[in-house]
Parts: sequence; C-alpha cells; structure tokens
Amino acid sequence: MSKITVIIRHEYLKRIKAKWFVLSTVLAPLGLSLLIVIPILAALLSGEGQEAKVVFVDATDSLAKQVVASDTAAYELAGKRTLQDLDRDLKNEVIQAYVVFPDSILEKPEVVMYSRGGSGIAFEGRVQSDIEPVVVRARLLKQGADTSVIDLVGTGVSVNSLKVTEKGVEVDASEASAAVGYAAGFLIYMLIFLYGSMVMRGVVEEKANRIIEVLASSVKPFELMMGKVVGIGLVGLTQLVIWAVLGIAAFIVLGLVVGNTMTADVVNTAQQMGGPQSMPKVGLTQALAQQGITLPSISITTILMFIFDFFAGYFLYASLFAAVGSAVDQEADAQSLTLPITMPVVLTMMFIGNVVAAPNGTFATVMSLIPLFSPILMTVRVAATDVPAWQLVACILSSIGAFFGAVWLASRIYRIGILSYGKKPTLKEVARWITLRV
Repeated sequence: MSKITVIIRHEYLKRIKAKWFVLSTVLAPLGLSLLIVIPILAALLSGEGQEAKVVFVDATDSLAKQVVASDTAAYELAGKRTLQDLDRDLKNEVIQAYVVFPDSILEKPEVVMYSRGGSGIAFEGRVQSDIEPVVVRARLLKQGADTSVIDLVGTGVSVNSLKVTEKGVEVDASEASAAVGYAAGFLIYMLIFLYGSMVMRGVVEEKANRIIEVLASSVKPFELMMGKVVGIGLVGLTQLVIWAVLGIAAFIVLGLVVGNTMTADVVNTAQQMGGPQSMPKVGLTQALAQQGITLPSISITTILMFIFDFFAGYFLYASLFAAVGSAVDQEADAQSLTLPITMPVVLTMMFIGNVVAAPNGTFATVMSLIPLFSPILMTVRVAATDVPAWQLVACILSSIGAFFGAVWLASRIYRIGILSYGKKPTLKEVARWITLRV
C-alpha cells in the first residue's frame, strides 16, 4: 500500500499543479454558463431586424381590428393604402409583410400573407397563432354559440403537480428535477471520458518513453495501475469540489442580487398602494416562484449517489482505459481497442431521454441496475424521482462487483501489455493475455 500511496501522490500533485487543470477548472463553469446564456440571448435577439409591422387588409372590416388590438406594436391596419402601396412599402422594407383577410374567411378559414421571403418559421407561426383565435371565435359566433361558452372552451387547464412524501405534501418540480438529473448524468459522462482517457494517455506516454520499464522493476503492475487510476480520480474529485463551491457561491450572490431587487419592487408597490413602508426580504426562491419557476429540492441521497456514481463509473472505465493504454505504443493505435469500452457510455447517453421521460419505468429500472450503464442512469433517476432503497443497494453492490471485476480483467492485460512493444495487438491477442500465465 505504501507504493500505491506514493504513485497516487505523484499522479495527483503532477496534475493538480498543471496549467491545464487551473484553466479547465475556471473555464469549464464559464463555458457552461455560456451554453445557458447564449440560447437565451439568441431567443431574445432572434427578432432583431424585424421591427417593421405587419399590415392587415381586411375585407370583413372587423376581424383584423381584433388582432391589431391584441398587439399594436406588431400589427396595424392598412387604412386607405392600396395593395400597390403595400407592395411598394414591402419592397422598400417599410413593412415586414401584409396579410389579406378575404370576406369568405368564415367559410374558408384561410388568409394570404405577402412578404419579402425568408421571414422564418417562427414569424409565420406567430402571425398564425395571433390570427387563429380571432377567426375561430368569429366562426363560433356565426354558428350561434354563446360568448360565455366560447370563453370557457378557450380557457386552458393548468396542472399543479404535488407529491406526497413522509414529510407531507410538497411541490413536485419534476421538470426541474429531470433537468438536474440530466445535467448530473452528462457531467459524469464527460468526466469519465476526460479522466479515463487521461489514464490511458499517461500509460501510453510512460510506455513510449520507456519509463514504464523502470517503474515495473520497482512496483508490481497492479500497484502501478491502481496508483494511476486512484490518483487521477482524486484530481477529478478535486475539480468537482471546486465547481460545487463556485456554484454555491454564484447561487448565493444571485440570490442576494435578485432578492434585493424584488424586495425593492415589492416595497415600492406597497408604498404606492398605501401599504407598510417595509416588507419582508424576498429571497431567490420566492423571486423565482413569483415567476412560476420552482427550484427542485436536492436531497442528500442525490448528492451521495452522484459522488458514488462518479467514482463507480470512473474506476470501472478508467481501469479498462489503463489496460488499453498498456497494450499499445501510441495513442493513435488505441482507437480500435477503446471502441468496446466507449460504446456502452455512448449508448447510455442515448438512453437518458427515455429515463427522464419515465424514471420509474421498467426500462429505466433495469438499465440503471446494469453496472456499465448505472453510473449515469442511476444518477438521472435519483435526481428525477424517489428510487426505492433496494434498487440503490442493488446498484451499489453491482457497481462494486463490476469494479473489482474490471480491475481483475485490466490487471491481467496490464501486466503483459506494459512490456509489450512493436506490433499493435488485436482484440483476440488481448483476450489471450487474460488467461496467459506469467
């Protein structure tokens, strides 16, 4: 164990002090933030260049007025302008489009829109969604439907989802919980590939530089492999802890900023209505709740299972990556040998959508108990739903058993592969190394 400890210490410190570790630790949260912010900005800016209004030419003399009243910033009536005038305005980009309401629209619900082309599906969909309710209401009125009945039919149904737990009835933030589970599973997926390939790359470099021969004369191949796997795994855990601290700090700062802003707005509103001069401070959770956003509650079980699944997935796949690295002389030769290892991880990401859709379904339950898939899928399930205790225990035991099996398998390949040079071995030769006695 003392030799393994020395190797762990060396692998850990060498990578912790490297520039790539500092940069990746800082830039990864920034990159994740950009992935969240950029789509939002894109959605906000997608309407740029489309400030020009849509003009309605209405032969019915009533329906278009109702659509314009719903959004005067986007629509206007043609008034005394002729179709020739609108064509000229369209070519000169004075207007974005014009829509003709025929007098037969109640019998044949169809309008014609003229534009310069290339307005996009979103624009056409928005115009249609604004026109459709007005036309439908007019058609129902023409058939003699009562206005109160029409209003009732047009009123949608909202589902207020609650869950019953041992603590009582709580808000069920299923969508947010599923999003957390997906993010956690994707993070484990990335870390498995990142640090697993790092183990393989380290073995290949030492083997190519003939350093492995010197090390093999001092320590057993198994000790060398375990030292590398554990040392690099601790690097990954360190990075996760730093990211967690940064995330908590950002959440606290965001809570203070949003809370102060919302509190000031509430106080101003209360003063205008003659209410009290001071109001209770509004926190981030309350502020988001006012916007209809419910934050999921992350239990200690979810956190512990995330940590366990990270280590279970990492140790399982890193051991196999180490075995592949020992079998080749350069990283380019490892692609064919890593395919059987990476395929289960890739398939797991394809299954995440099914698990998020039905976390308690038969497919999700069975797949999350298979060690090759459980590190990611069980993380998703634990975040998205309440997983029975027996399934958690079964997952833990099967993952531990799979790890020891992978270590045994990898060590059998590693002991021969680290001193094997020259021709790249085939999968058949690697399989023969497992049963070979030395």
